[in-house]
Formats: sequence, structure tokens, C-alpha cells
Amino acid sequence: MIFETLDTYGHEQVVFCHNKDAGLKAIIAIHNTVLGPALGGTRMWPYKSEAEALNDVLRLSRGMTYKNAVAGLNLGGGKAVIIGDPASDKSEALFRAFGQFVESLGGRYITAEDVGIDVNDMEYVYRETEYVTGVHQVHGGSGDPSPFTAYGTLQGLMATLNRKFGDEEVGKYSYAVQGLGHVGMEFVKLLRERGAKVFVTDINPQRVARAVEEHGAEAVGPEEIYDVAADVYSPCALGGTVNEQTLPRLKAKIICGAANNQLASNAIGDEVAKRGILYAPDYAVNAGGVMNVSLEIDGYNRERAMRMMRTIYHNLGRIYEIADRDGIPTYLAADRLAEERIEKIGKLKLPMGRGTPRFKGRIRGH
Repeated sequence: MIFETLDTYGHEQVVFCHNKDAGLKAIIAIHNTVLGPALGGTRMWPYKSEAEALNDVLRLSRGMTYKNAVAGLNLGGGKAVIIGDPASDKSEALFRAFGQFVESLGGRYITAEDVGIDVNDMEYVYRETEYVTGVHQVHGGSGDPSPFTAYGTLQGLMATLNRKFGDEEVGKYSYAVQGLGHVGMEFVKLLRERGAKVFVTDINPQRVARAVEEHGAEAVGPEEIYDVAADVYSPCALGGTVNEQTLPRLKAKIICGAANNQLASNAIGDEVAKRGILYAPDYAVNAGGVMNVSLEIDGYNRERAMRMMRTIYHNLGRIYEIADRDGIPTYLAADRLAEERIEKIGKLKLPMGRGTPRFKGRIRGH
């Protein structure tokens, strides 16, 4: 069944990584390398089964292909998952063992931070392989990509507000933000700095309390977030929160957030469009983090990164134009934009080595 699944998703390679002594059980999925080496983060999560972990990494890695393509990067899509509880199962040995598997792929896959992983974990991976982004600034890296993801999400939001309401005045509107991790909290901060009314929720009560105390947000329960009378629903936690149960409850006119795989299915995406809700395709909106870390390959520059984030506004505009042109929902328009770019660049038959990672300006000392 695994090969049938790979046929469905179109993956090039899936690697199962196991090191008993280090307690490592991980899966690396390389979806597509037409545009360049596969870049995508590593997620650590206490999956209930290996099948659940495999399904997650296959979906996420395919999403990275589309995200990197729409973002205009010379990078393909990949992702990795480590099966384990990030609160209790982390160790130097585990991450260094994982780094050895990444190294064994010879640059076909470049890793970064994702859910459950921080810059300190990447330090251990970096000891075993050069093919890591989001490493600490002392090594010539960019550090935590979360602020850039949040800033990029803001750019996507502004383009979407302009499309729906005819202006970009973030502070005029209200937001229901679900999830207050690194990206979600930073996004709330950006919204509040612009005077917006923000409702927040998270499974961690301490994060909610922080958003209320530090940023002046209004707290609601995890289930109540779908019923809030806000202009924009902003999912910033795990995926699939726009589904058959939640969609009828949403009062928002826009769905725009930083989470991956926000729509539970394509059928839900069709229904979102039918209801007149403008969906800002997640992988186009949340590309700020991957744009930022991708610059480490050629030598990181923060000013260049901030300029790059602003292209997200332009990318959303192109997606909405395609949706109009072809008469399709925005989620399909985003896919079409990505697929058109991959097809056109693929026909160029780039010479081997064109996309080889360089990582200029890196400092290897530990």
C-alpha cells in the first residue's frame, strides 16, 4: 500500500530512519526536486501510529513542493517527522542520529525547524550535516524562522483584505486566531500593534494568558473559536481545522492563517468558495519562514529576507487572478500557479548541480 500511496502523492523518495540506541524513529519524505533540492522542516510529534506519521509526512512534503514553487524559490519539497514527545523524548543522541540520516542523502533534502523543534535541536543536527537551515546566528544562520513566517502571513492577510474589502487596513477588522505557538503569538503581536481586535485560543492555557497580558487579546475556549463573530479566521495550529463540523459555524468572511493543510479536504475548499468565504491558500501565506531560511544557502542577509517576505503579497494577488481567470476556488488556483512553474522550469532541463546547496558564510565550529 505504501507504493500506491506514493503514486497518489507523486513522491520521489521516502526514507525510514531508525537508531535503537538513540531512540530515533523518523521518516524523511522527498516529494519533488525539479526546482532544486528538497527543503522542508522536521516535525517532532507523539504520533499514535507509524501510519499516522507516514500520512502526515507525505502530505506535508507535498505541500512544501507547492509552497516553495509559489514562493519563487529554486527548491523542491520535502519534510521529515520524528516520532516522539518533544516534551520528554529529546536528546543530543537522537538529533545527531537524525542528522546522520540527513547527511546520507547528500543534499537532496535540507531540513529546518517545524512543530516541536527549536534552534537548539537544530544545533545537534548541524553537528552531523551541513544540510540544515534555521541554525543559530553564531554559525551564520538565521535562527528562529517564526517571526518571518508571521510577518509573511501579515503580507498575505493584507493582500486578502484588499481583495475582499478593498483596503489593507489590518486594524479595522477583527480576528479569531487559533494556536499561539511561536508563529501564532508573533502574528497576534503584529495584529495588535496595528490596533486590531483579536480573539485567541490555544490548548495551552499559559500561552493564552500571555497573549491576553502582553498583547491585549481576548481569550475564548478551544471550541468557541469557531463561533466568534470575527471578520477573519486565522488558523495557526495544526491542520484540518476547516472541516465539515467547523465550517458551518464560521462567521468569518476570510480564512487566512499560518497553519499548514488548513482545509480538511478539497470538497471543503469547494464549499468554502460556495459560501463566499475568501480562502488565502495556506502554503502561499505561510511561506515567510521557508523564504527566510532558504537565504542561508547563498549567505544569509536579514534585510534581503524582509524584502523577500513582501513578495507574498504579490503571490496572493497572482493566485486570486488565476482563480478569476479559470473560474476555480483559490486553493486550486494556488496549486495551478505552482504546477505551471514546476512544468516550465522542468522543461529547461537544468544541468546537474545547478541546485547544489552552497551554504556560504557558515561557521562550522561547535
